[in-house]
Amino acid sequence: MSATTATATDAATGTKVMTYREALRLALQEELARDERVFLMGEEIGVFGGAYKVTAGLLDQFGEDRVRDTPISEEGFVGAGVGAAMIGERPVVEIMTLNFILVAMDQVINHAAKIGAMFGGEVRCPLVIRTPNGAGNQLTAQHSQSFDGWFAGTPGLKVVAPANPADAKGLLKAAIRDDDPVLVLENLPIYKEKGEVPLDPDFVTPIGRAAVVREGTDVTLVAHSFATLRALRAAAGLAERHGVSAEVVDLRSLRPLDVETVAASVAKTNRAVCVEEGWPSYGVTAELSARIQHACFDDLDAPVERVGMAEVPLPYAKVLELAAMPGEDRIAGAVLRSLGLAR
Repeated sequence: MSATTATATDAATGTKVMTYREALRLALQEELARDERVFLMGEEIGVFGGAYKVTAGLLDQFGEDRVRDTPISEEGFVGAGVGAAMIGERPVVEIMTLNFILVAMDQVINHAAKIGAMFGGEVRCPLVIRTPNGAGNQLTAQHSQSFDGWFAGTPGLKVVAPANPADAKGLLKAAIRDDDPVLVLENLPIYKEKGEVPLDPDFVTPIGRAAVVREGTDVTLVAHSFATLRALRAAAGLAERHGVSAEVVDLRSLRPLDVETVAASVAKTNRAVCVEEGWPSYGVTAELSARIQHACFDDLDAPVERVGMAEVPLPYAKVLELAAMPGEDRIAGAVLRSLGLAR
């Protein structure tokens, strides 16, 4: 079965189990078919099918006008995407890894994010940039970074980070249909994760709405992307070994940020542990801690705990890499500290 038909079905509704990678491909396939203004650009996304095979088979199905291989120049093709979006097209630009977006920061921050405001809303920039990020696999310091907080701190730019296949499809489709620029943060370790995905071509996951993915009563774990999977595993271990009931909130969207869902959970559990894959200093967990403290001051029975990557460039040696990353043991330790069960 070809890559383009691997997720196909005769049913127009219902769900199907597929990988995170296949869910992203299905979203692109459906949106390319739905709207002729949608086209894809990026390095090796056509003939090669993408560095992580998300776009495999789409060139054969939609042709070179809709699936465009680009030179190795992120600044150049992101800039071309900004221009195309300004004249009414809906480009979806793939950056091979978030680490490579740094050479295109001027286009992303000074142009895509600012167009709508600088033109008083008369010109919009419906650009989607999708890119994997995250640490691990001994990819070392220059290829294992999570810049989520950098981009989420930019007004005018929406940032989403799906943690499961259903949201991978739903958030990418929502991003393509949005009139503002959206950065879709995928994650290398979860491309192979499987889950039920709605097959309705009009299914979208609303941008700016978090989800409670595990109910609990003792503590709230707040996370996004791969950190959500870590939080779920930590919650399962805490229940088994310590009888702790942890609720897990998957942010899904970093900008806009759904503080209401987080606050409602913390009001119930009275404790919060915020988890991210990136450096916690000036990061997503720093912002979350401030928001929770402000919204839930009278509800908190303990200080907000934060768990993130060690404040170092990620080492190559596997044992050091694992020690630096926010594993389940560190998350569990933060929960136990919050509950007064550990130092």
